[in-house]
Amino acid sequence: MLQVAFIRENKEDIIARLAKRNIDATEMLNNAIALDEDRKALQTKLDNKKAESNSISKEIGNLFKSGETQKANLLKEKTIQLKEITKTLEQELNDKVNILTELLYKIPNVPHKSVPKGGSEEDNEEIFKEGEIPALHSEAQPHWELAKKYDIIDFELGNKITGAGFPVYKGKGARLQRALIAYFLDKNTEAGYTEYQLPHLVNAASCYGTGQLPDKDGQMYHDSRDDLYLIPTAEVPGTNVFRDELLNETDLPIGITGYTPCFRREAGSYGAHVRGLNRLHQFDKVEIIRVEHPNNSYKAFDGMIEHIKAILRELKLPFRILKLCGGDTTFASALTYDFEVFSTAQDRWLEISSVSNFEAFQANRLKLRFKNSDGKNELCHTLNGSSLALPRVLAGILENYQTENGIKIPEVLVPYTGFDIIS
Repeated sequence: MLQVAFIRENKEDIIARLAKRNIDATEMLNNAIALDEDRKALQTKLDNKKAESNSISKEIGNLFKSGETQKANLLKEKTIQLKEITKTLEQELNDKVNILTELLYKIPNVPHKSVPKGGSEEDNEEIFKEGEIPALHSEAQPHWELAKKYDIIDFELGNKITGAGFPVYKGKGARLQRALIAYFLDKNTEAGYTEYQLPHLVNAASCYGTGQLPDKDGQMYHDSRDDLYLIPTAEVPGTNVFRDELLNETDLPIGITGYTPCFRREAGSYGAHVRGLNRLHQFDKVEIIRVEHPNNSYKAFDGMIEHIKAILRELKLPFRILKLCGGDTTFASALTYDFEVFSTAQDRWLEISSVSNFEAFQANRLKLRFKNSDGKNELCHTLNGSSLALPRVLAGILENYQTENGIKIPEVLVPYTGFDIIS
């Protein structure tokens, strides 16, 4: 959430940068500034009335002490009137604050200056590519056919139990899934991230804190009876660990990692591009989250990119990195890089990670601050990244490592799986 002071001081720059998202924010920003002016005027009136009431109360006390009871009683009637006026002003102020807050919740984060303008994924910029695309044998198949052939993932069984988008992993498929989770967590903890086991349901305050609400309202699974949401990503509970925290500057940086299932209602359209593991309602993901000093957040962002590169190099999967354009950058992010692996069997790139710097946008919603060297409270910067999302990594392994004799297991995963081939 943007601060009104920041909007007031940087309005034209914010309008120009939000235009990269194909948004004309002029009216929203002008309304926010006007509402804040009204809020400040109401606050001043309320403070003045409270001060007047306090002054009269002291005068009444003095009049009673001096025996001037009649004057004191007349003033008491005035304090009753002031209390009514104060009550009305408090309600008006509360209403104004709520309207302003609701408006601020709807304004997306300001894109970083390096974010390219664009309307869709077609306008994203490829900034890095590495790895050799394997030459597969003539009978190579996409992962959904391999899953059926080797009986390792059952999409029809998941459909029977729950519905489309809820696969069942079986045998070596389940063990490979578990191996990837353990491997990702080990790589993250070795890099200094503290492992957390996080709740899979969160309250509305947590969703507002990280920006899923109100932006993604209707796209998350919601239990209306208890007003709890199934998490779309571990980013939500993981970042909310630090909600309403005042940290010391020496506490920074903080890095945590956690594995969770993720639940998303939007499974997308039908077609080959979303078949199998390409897009699901439920999937597994290991996340990395950082809380940083504002002066260090982009250095930390670069470090997260290098960390994920190292994992993909160990898995020996061909990958590329895209800088997302304004129209494809998520609501809360200032800058996002997507990682994609190449699926040789599908002849297409599959997104397997997003790394984002939210700057102070989430921290302002979360009231996540630190006390700086001057003794003043300052908003932290938050970052997160998939390290990694499993379905498309698994799809990439199944398809790129397939041979005529079975699916080889990446060497780095063999100690975790206990086998080196699925056949």
